Order: sequence, then C-alpha cells, then structure tokens
Amino acid sequence: MIHSRCSTAEEMMRLGRELAQFAKPDDCIVLNGDLGAGKTQFAKGYAEGLGVDDDVTSPTFNILFEYVGDELPLLHFDLYRLEQESELADIDFYGLLESGGVSLIEWGDKFEHALPEDRFDITIRILENGERDVSLHGRGSRGLELEEAFQSTEL
Repeated sequence: MIHSRCSTAEEMMRLGRELAQFAKPDDCIVLNGDLGAGKTQFAKGYAEGLGVDDDVTSPTFNILFEYVGDELPLLHFDLYRLEQESELADIDFYGLLESGGVSLIEWGDKFEHALPEDRFDITIRILENGERDVSLHGRGSRGLELEEAFQSTEL
C-alpha cells in the first residue's frame, strides 16, 4: 500500500496524471472518500494524463461519462446515486469494465463485491488540517503491477 499527502487540488490532479501514465485497456481504478475529498480532482488529472481534452466533471447525476483519450477511452462512473447492485446491470457496468477502456469508479465501495478483483483502489481521507491522506492499493495481479509501477514514481 502507498500513502501520499495532498494539500491542494493541483496535487491531487498530479497524482491522477502520474497514475495515468501506466494505464492499459480494461484497468479498473476505484476512488473512495467522503464528499469533497478530491475524487473528481484525481479523475480530472487522470483524464489529462490519458490525453482527454474535455472538461471532466463528476458524473453524479448521469452515473457515467465517457471520454476519448489519445490512446484509451475513459469510462468515469459515479455510483453515489445508485441504491441497489441490480442497477449496475441497467448501465451495462460489467460489460463496460471489459470494453477496452479504463474504468474510473467513484463511490465503488458502495458495491464492493460487484467490483473486479483485479483493480487499483484509492481511498482519500480529509484530515483535520484540510490535507488529504491518499491510500493507493493494488488488488489482483494487474492492481499489484500498477502499485509497483506507481510506487517507482516520485510522489
């Protein structure tokens, strides 16, 4: 597990950009944290790192935004408004995870057992001083590969 501290939105975006350099088709990145923790800032940086030119916003009311990157599409999910796991089938969640793009999932912890075992989890906690404590943890072979590659970058 990797830990990092971020004091600004730009630092959170930088983390996203740095992780994006290791992206491969069908990668799954899960972002967890309270409202306002910085999940969407991380997503903005990640999208920039993939070469997405569009303005990235939280897909809370749409559940999913799709973006075109230089080499890989980005599927940006926000599961906050979903009530039941069965609603994941309504948005073809499982099919989209294997569609050749990168899936970035905000609020993935709502449906933990529906997530792929092979993924990269990021948990953002807001500290009393306003800084963010970011935990990054790979799961499965690809997740651990991402963790090792990301750990080699300068945080």
